[in-house]
Amino acid sequence: MPIRPIITEPLNSTAQDKILRGKAKRVGRIDDSTRRLIDDMIETMRDAPGVGLAAPQVGVPLRVIVVEYEDELFTVINPEIVKSSGQVEDEEGCLSAPNWQGPVTRATTVLVKGRDRNGKEVRIKADGWLARIFQHEVDHLEGVLFLDKVHDRSKIHWVEADEDDEGPSKPGKPDEHEEPL
Repeated sequence: MPIRPIITEPLNSTAQDKILRGKAKRVGRIDDSTRRLIDDMIETMRDAPGVGLAAPQVGVPLRVIVVEYEDELFTVINPEIVKSSGQVEDEEGCLSAPNWQGPVTRATTVLVKGRDRNGKEVRIKADGWLARIFQHEVDHLEGVLFLDKVHDRSKIHWVEADEDDEGPSKPGKPDEHEEPL
């Protein structure tokens, strides 16, 4: 399972950049190529490291996301947020905007429906940080980055890379969540 390159901002108007900022297509048929994509995305997310990844972030314009939080792995094809409630603002980061963070308001609880890697319908009720991760990844399927959702652009800030880390810093909720969405 290869680790795929993650598309990052700033965008240069290449075809892959247009995928990151475009609306992803629904998956019509779940087959071995879909499952290979999911496996590659999981390895890429873990290698980055992050807690979520959407197919457009690796240059594939399909509605597929992977999320791993508190030792639980979710793979959702054609995800939809069908219910949400509550509201909270918190810091976010993103693998496609390394070293940047900013405050984003999100629902505190969501119900996500979609299909798993075998085509079986799934419904996932997520609260707190897990709900935030799902909303962040579903936004990617619409071509939306967390930076687009920061209401006060002056609050977007650069986070230095960790000295022990070879790659970009791990923005997320400071002191509690270390890995970007």
